[in-house]
Amino acid sequence: MILKGEALAAHLDGNRPLASLYVLYGDEPLLVIEAGDAIRAAARQRGFTERDVLTVLPGFNWGELFTRGGNLSLFGDKSLLDLRIPSGKPGRDGSEALQRYCGQLSDDSLMLVTLPELNWQDEKSAWFTALEKAGVAIKLNAPRLDELPAWIGGRLARQQQRASREALHFLAERVEGNLLAAHQEIQKLALLYPTGREAAELTLEQVKDAVLDVARYDLDSLREALLAGDTGRMARILDALRQSGEALPLVIWAVTEEVRALATLAQGVAAGRPLDALLKEARVWGPRQGALKQALGRLRDDRPARALKQVARVDRIAKGIEDGDAWLELLRLGMGLGAGSAGRNARNAGGRPGLR
Repeated sequence: MILKGEALAAHLDGNRPLASLYVLYGDEPLLVIEAGDAIRAAARQRGFTERDVLTVLPGFNWGELFTRGGNLSLFGDKSLLDLRIPSGKPGRDGSEALQRYCGQLSDDSLMLVTLPELNWQDEKSAWFTALEKAGVAIKLNAPRLDELPAWIGGRLARQQQRASREALHFLAERVEGNLLAAHQEIQKLALLYPTGREAAELTLEQVKDAVLDVARYDLDSLREALLAGDTGRMARILDALRQSGEALPLVIWAVTEEVRALATLAQGVAAGRPLDALLKEARVWGPRQGALKQALGRLRDDRPARALKQVARVDRIAKGIEDGDAWLELLRLGMGLGAGSAGRNARNAGGRPGLR
């Protein structure tokens, strides 16, 4: 069975039973990833609590397909077999194994097969035809440029935002051919501008300000923006550093230094110790001393301690220990340390937080 990508949500909605096999393939990684996440979530809701992930690399033993797929939980739980074939070429042994597996599907197991973009010969192959007939095949290609503004508008609507026609076309031209970049830019708009039914329509100028910046910045500029609570400037600096190829570990190190200092100083002040003595003990001198004082005066709550936990998570994401976008999480961290009422008032007014 062939299913269009836009029909997947309706297919998974409700309490209808899932197919025993799903195949995801196409030229757009973001759509394939999101479709896989949706299928896995629907499977969990329907009791498929056991999950095995198999990645087909050179020398892969196709016997594992039957060993893992045939395993029954001691507690009788249903299982999901997550099979990933990055090359899109299972080979002769894989072709035979896949065809044989399609003949023994059961209601207690579900197989999700993830493939890259396939050419027409692969789509006509015996193994792919067997998968398609046994389950649901979903081809996920990026929208064309003339379809992209509507796609972006739909994504904005999900986060309760809307943009002018000119803004949608501008953003579409900026991210054509890279939906992962489009996804990140759309998420950024939700962080920088108001969301909700009453939020004003995003203008071309606002979108340009968010996604297009040719200024050059360094790590010291990032530190200054973080301590000043200038979230708009921090967003621009992070964009510039990312686009210029700045090493992510160095960026995380610079942010961590300031967050750790804020958390340590805040803890000392809460314990009744003089701030000047704490700064001297931490060997903080010069302009940085004034910046930290101002930041602590603004952050009269537990935000420094929470930011310290958040920056630890960013480091785990950068190392591949956790899933996520480290750059986007750094921006979230900066938003969390942004100035309180001033920053909120700027966003509620539809403006972007500026230099204070």
